[in-house]
Amino acid sequence: MSTEVREARPDDPPPPAPRPRSWTDRALTVVGVLVLLFLFAPIVVVVVYSFNEGRLLIAWDHFGFGSFRALLDRPAVRGAVVVSLQVAVLSSLLATLLGTMAGVALARRPGRWTWWFIGLLLLVSVTPEIVDAVSLLPWLVYLGSDAGLTVFDGGIVRLVVGHSLFSTAVVAYIVRARLVGLDESLEEASGDLYAPPGRTFRRVTVPLAMPAVLAGYLLSFTLSLDNTIVSAFVQVSGTTPWPVYVLSALRSGLRPEIAAVSTVMLVLTLLALGLVAWVLRRSGDSATDIARTMGGG
Repeated sequence: MSTEVREARPDDPPPPAPRPRSWTDRALTVVGVLVLLFLFAPIVVVVVYSFNEGRLLIAWDHFGFGSFRALLDRPAVRGAVVVSLQVAVLSSLLATLLGTMAGVALARRPGRWTWWFIGLLLLVSVTPEIVDAVSLLPWLVYLGSDAGLTVFDGGIVRLVVGHSLFSTAVVAYIVRARLVGLDESLEEASGDLYAPPGRTFRRVTVPLAMPAVLAGYLLSFTLSLDNTIVSAFVQVSGTTPWPVYVLSALRSGLRPEIAAVSTVMLVLTLLALGLVAWVLRRSGDSATDIARTMGGG
């Protein structure tokens, strides 16, 4: 069945004029712009002052890249950044592994236990970080000292465990949201072809969930980079992460290299979030689907 496009004729009525915007629409637009400026102005200030060549962060001297070169020259700053990156990679791997298994179970094997488990994940998500930190510290000390598990005396291990708690819940939400929106017909067809459950999981379920798994890993990575409260409680000497180093630097005055590393961390975070959106877009998700998946809805 073909459709024909009718050409416009001189006697046709003109198209309706666009509806003028009301004053309420204009006011809401102005308010929205002001809110965005209020939220992002401090970030812009930090990025600008990261190029300050002065001795202190707030005392502008002149433009330069000396603060970025100082990142390589000062061992304390370099060590804090390396610790943060190590912990972010390891805690993201642990959270992705545990959260993926939890998300698959929630989506593909629901039952009476589902809502109880979701409630536990929600409890982990909404519990204040200070409560997590206060509870983690004596528990890790008990495991390392009283229980004889000396591995928990290491600062990296403590930080990985502490950072992976919240991230595991985030990954579980994302993977569950991804699989709930996908039909189980492919997995059922694999079973009908006599594929064992393990092979079905590796060849069908994991590829279907992989965009959400990658998104969960990248989000876990960004969440670990700025985890300050838990890090301040569970860290040990010699494994100070970057956020804790910044807090300690406040006592002697902020220097431009603090803003320089913050700028680098911001760029890494934006790149990770952009990569999350790109992975989900490549998997066929719309903008609405991407927002719902990243929010775990």
